[in-house]
Amino acid sequence: MTRTSWLAVPALAVALGVAGCGGSSNDNSGSSGSSGASTSSSSSTSSSGGGSSIKLAADPGGALAFDKKTLTAKAGNVTIDFTNDSSTPHAVEIEGHGVEKETKVFTKGSATLTAKLKPGKYEFYCPVDGHRQAGMEGTLTVN
Repeated sequence: MTRTSWLAVPALAVALGVAGCGGSSNDNSGSSGSSGASTSSSSSTSSSGGGSSIKLAADPGGALAFDKKTLTAKAGNVTIDFTNDSSTPHAVEIEGHGVEKETKVFTKGSATLTAKLKPGKYEFYCPVDGHRQAGMEGTLTVN
């Protein structure tokens, strides 16, 4: 009996851990799941050396605009913590120097994008149809 009990404890811990991770990645609208993802991404960015973390937000009223047109980061692993508090779907994509990465499209929540970037200029924009053309874009300078 004790041997069976000891085997059940690790199995239960693994099952709970998997259930917790699955809930975070499937639910982007809840802020608690998204902050957990942001925190772990920020931690890995810090431990890898170099790089930086940048905050970027979509207009909370639903306008096709970011809160910044220019961003600056240090070379290395750059993390963009993107917030969209509106009901208009948005995402953020970075492009340049052979890099092209984006978050998924979402409303009322946040997402994190991390990319290893070399010094230079990159474009960031919302890849939702028509949003970039409406002016939802900017320049990311990496030093």
